[in-house]
Amino acid sequence: MLRLSILFSAVCLFFFACNNEPGEGGRASIQGKVYVQDFNGNCTVLLDSFYGIDEEVYIIAGDDPSYFERVRTGPDGTYWFPYLRKGKYEVYALSEPCDVSGELEAVSIKVEIKDRKEEVVLDDIIVLR
Repeated sequence: MLRLSILFSAVCLFFFACNNEPGEGGRASIQGKVYVQDFNGNCTVLLDSFYGIDEEVYIIAGDDPSYFERVRTGPDGTYWFPYLRKGKYEVYALSEPCDVSGELEAVSIKVEIKDRKEEVVLDDIIVLR
């Protein structure tokens, strides 16, 4: 009886001591699309705009300063981050701003997953090229 009580206590402690911070391991997901605006060299004329194929998209969980996953967009510009837990996230793609040649800046969207099975669809991330 004592062994069973100790085993039960250890199992309870294991499950309740786990900290479910944002990140991988859940049943929620975030998805969206990357929209590219292609300008001429000095950014005065919009040459073309389209959903970006093979664009890199990153995700940050909580207050972590670095991304934990990177995906590439599909043929229609869609990205998807599955298996996420509840919490705050930042999704971003890199853009080439018009005023600085060769430099990149992050264009990001912040979102919070509030339900463990939530499927969040974000607005388009608009990047410049």
